[in-house]
Amino acid sequence: MAKTLADVLDAQTREGELYERLDGNKLRCHACGHRCVIFEGHRGICQVRFNAEGALRVPWGYVAGLQNDPTEKKPFFHVLPGSDTLTFGMLGCDYHCSYCQNWLTSQALRDPNAGTRPRSVTPEEMMSLAKRHGARMVTSSYNEPLITAEWAVGIFRLAREAGLRTAFVSNGNATREVLEYLRPWTDCFKIDLKSMDDKNYRHLGGVLDHVLRTIEMVHEMGLWTEIVTLVVPGWNDSLDELQAAAEFIAGVSPDIPWHVTAFHKDYKMQDPPNTSLDTLLHAAEIGRDAGLNYVYAGNLPGGVGRWENTYCPNCEALLVERYGYIVQRQQVTPDGHCPNCGHPIAGIWS
Repeated sequence: MAKTLADVLDAQTREGELYERLDGNKLRCHACGHRCVIFEGHRGICQVRFNAEGALRVPWGYVAGLQNDPTEKKPFFHVLPGSDTLTFGMLGCDYHCSYCQNWLTSQALRDPNAGTRPRSVTPEEMMSLAKRHGARMVTSSYNEPLITAEWAVGIFRLAREAGLRTAFVSNGNATREVLEYLRPWTDCFKIDLKSMDDKNYRHLGGVLDHVLRTIEMVHEMGLWTEIVTLVVPGWNDSLDELQAAAEFIAGVSPDIPWHVTAFHKDYKMQDPPNTSLDTLLHAAEIGRDAGLNYVYAGNLPGGVGRWENTYCPNCEALLVERYGYIVQRQQVTPDGHCPNCGHPIAGIWS
């Protein structure tokens, strides 16, 4: 009898670290904001963390997605401009977003049409790949990396020893426990702020307050933070919502870059039109007017004018010129200053 995807994934596990044992062979997982209480023989909401005889089994030793990408694609615009990043992902997610662009990996074991066979790999082999491809950073992405945090840390420990930066690309449904677990080994954290309406978040399987608190915690812990909002017509593109998002981010820090990106039809969300250029530019202007120093408009390369580039918030000098993910000019000094006026430019530049 052929093995199911669940059989294959369950064999690629080890005991997790982010959980507590409860009475009656139950356990509570701390990897994401759901804090699932999992009965023996059952799975968490993510489908890939499960209770085997009172111990939490978690994904280990495989990748379902692996690519060497421009760091700007993550997107990190204030981290090593022009560098490459080895990006890996596993399977599963704690959300079920109807417009997910990575649904083949994220919705595995939840949607019968999703799933891809994993490729076995060790952390040491991952480091060899990063060195071979000249990557300067290693990033956990594609599915939701919080639910595979132990595997990411296993790789990040070796990446740090090799002098590489490390990053998470996450939906932000975190707990303090998982962030404290990641903090010693993680440099950068990209968070999706999908909406400022809790009803919208619950439709996706999340809670708005969890994400807002994650943004605050990640910034407080000193991780370099960039925020992305996918602007979906008729869903989260109202003036009130975009202003609320921009003002919240600016309240945490005006130096957090905010990327407003264009929606295109994907997965189960086929009704809204693709985001117009005018809508995207208006969203970027809202961010600027809210006091954010670094606002970017994405997914429309060459069409958004100044909103692809980084400017000094003090003297307006053009510091990083981009076309999509391609860095055409980079003038921030290695210690993170504007060469024109000396103003500090937030980010990781060397």
